[in-house]
Amino acid sequence: MDPVEALERIADLLQRVRNARPKVQAFRRAADAIRDVPIDELRTLADAGRLTELTDIGKSSAAVIVEALAGTTPDYLTKLDGSTSPPTDLAGPVRAALRGDLHLHSDWSDGGATIEAMARAAAELGHEYLALTDHSPLVRVAGGLDASRLEEQLDVVAALNDDVAPFRILAGMEVDIHEDGSLDMEGELLGRLDVVVASVHSKLDMEAGAMTKRMVTALANPHVDILGHCTGRLVVGRGRAESTFDAELVFAAAAHLDKAIEVNSRPERLDPPRRLLRIVDESGAKIAIDSDAHATWQLDFQPYGCHRVAEAGLAVDRIVNSWPVEQLLGWTAAHAESG
Repeated sequence: MDPVEALERIADLLQRVRNARPKVQAFRRAADAIRDVPIDELRTLADAGRLTELTDIGKSSAAVIVEALAGTTPDYLTKLDGSTSPPTDLAGPVRAALRGDLHLHSDWSDGGATIEAMARAAAELGHEYLALTDHSPLVRVAGGLDASRLEEQLDVVAALNDDVAPFRILAGMEVDIHEDGSLDMEGELLGRLDVVVASVHSKLDMEAGAMTKRMVTALANPHVDILGHCTGRLVVGRGRAESTFDAELVFAAAAHLDKAIEVNSRPERLDPPRRLLRIVDESGAKIAIDSDAHATWQLDFQPYGCHRVAEAGLAVDRIVNSWPVEQLLGWTAAHAESG
């Protein structure tokens, strides 16, 4: 394998299966650094253990180059290749039923594309709407929006809707759930949003009883519509263990309150796990199949979640983003009215 091709393939796979921008950029820089270096010169540097003397070549990229030069598939690439293809063979009918995507990010927080670019890409995929759900302020590393930036974004979304019509951009937010179950944004502002996804991003290893109370409290908030990536797990790379909670109680609460549990389609999340999807099914709770996209091409992650929903046998009419936009908005509005 050509060393440049190996480095670029690793960057592509890292970008596809994880939101790992620094590593992606590092491997792309490494590929650029050796693109014009003659193979014989690379071999000489590799044999002498001096590849890291080249600009933008670190230990990991040097190891990839050495293995590629030796005619073997780099170990780094082999490990990534084994984690990039969740099944989608059952996805077709469920994916065809989806009209929108209710969890995605723009360059206002940690996404890589503009709001308009995300909207136009979603429309090209056949969607009728999307909910823009950039992070709330607690997720500082993701550039979460404070109240003033959220208000500014609401004005931008309103103006963009004139440009992208008949496609619809719904105002939303992925708001953090604090340890006590309260939300990381003022209630008045949340009340102005069309869709609110509430997610746990901190203290993921809380004791199960406390985590259960945290989630149920958030679901009971009249501004919340969807519980995002409920276990917080990561299933690639070093991974991350699932949060523990009483799934039967949390999903039953969602059903009682007429809220939805998210089926997060990101390949590194695939959350909830299959065993919990069975409990979601038994609970009667509604679901939202979301991409959690941070780039335009990631909007096409939804088939991963669709496959898992089909596999679990959940009825399509329980998928809230299979509904026409007015039905969806009537459902979210009813939460605030009942609160």
